[in-house]
Amino acid sequence: MPFHIKAALSIIVLLVAGAGYVYEDAIGMYGPKIAILLLAPFMVVAMWIFPEVNRRKAD
Repeated sequence: MPFHIKAALSIIVLLVAGAGYVYEDAIGMYGPKIAILLLAPFMVVAMWIFPEVNRRKAD
């Protein structure tokens, strides 16, 4: 995946996670708020660490 797409996707994931965190906090949910706080950065780091799968066709 090209760098600019991966960077944009990382920003989108973090923004959506931030919005989810604020929403869960506003309605008083504690467990899902902590889950968002822990899983969102993990997803972004995993996207940058693990390589993209390239499949080759058998010749």
